[in-house]
Amino acid sequence: MTDPQTTLPAGKMPQLRVMPMPADANVHGDVFGGWIMAQVDIAGALPAVRRANGRVATVAVNSFVFKQPVFVGDLLSFYAEVVKVGNTSITVNVEVYAERNRLQVETVKVTEATLTYVATGEDRKPRQLPPLES
Repeated sequence: MTDPQTTLPAGKMPQLRVMPMPADANVHGDVFGGWIMAQVDIAGALPAVRRANGRVATVAVNSFVFKQPVFVGDLLSFYAEVVKVGNTSITVNVEVYAERNRLQVETVKVTEATLTYVATGEDRKPRQLPPLES
């Protein structure tokens, strides 16, 4: 387990912010890992879609670490950035922070993941990434 952090990452905008609900958790209020993984996939796809200028598909979850539990009522912020680009693929790092205890906000990093997406055409087959505009 890591030490709690006091603030969200400075100078970065989250790709996604969401609060898990009771349906996303077990009877003890612990949020299902699969629900978190789905949200990470959505958050990671956003910069990948931007870079691909269109449709992408998840082809790999390279790493996924749950650092702290997530509870119903936590406000989750998902930060994602492209870290590698190939001919058709885009690798994205995602970090997830939970804000807890609304009156005395405690912020903790709860998850980190690296996912790879591939740009696809309308036929859902891999396509070349467009060049970066200067």
